[in-house]
Amino acid sequence: MDFLTFKSFISTTVLIAFYYIGAVIMPVGIWFLSIWIIKKYKFIDDAYKKGKEEIWGLLNKKQQVKLVALAMTFFLFMELFWRMLFEFLIAYMQIRDALLQPQSF
Repeated sequence: MDFLTFKSFISTTVLIAFYYIGAVIMPVGIWFLSIWIIKKYKFIDDAYKKGKEEIWGLLNKKQQVKLVALAMTFFLFMELFWRMLFEFLIAYMQIRDALLQPQSF
């Protein structure tokens, strides 16, 4: 009952599990889901191919490299932010646990 009324919090083990789900499983899953959607629906496949040809054709090699580097940088910053968010949540849980423990002098 304490869990349902938020008197007890989820443990850091659950937070660590959610971190790995979000950091590893979700990006891989989204990648495979997007490939599946592109293959399943012809109009999405056509739009993807047309957009890719248009954008890639407008860019020279240097701009293409910069675009890929920018996308990789965004991904790495998202992963870093995800990690920092969960570090904050775990630290919060540890601080709360330390404050709720009875003091012995």
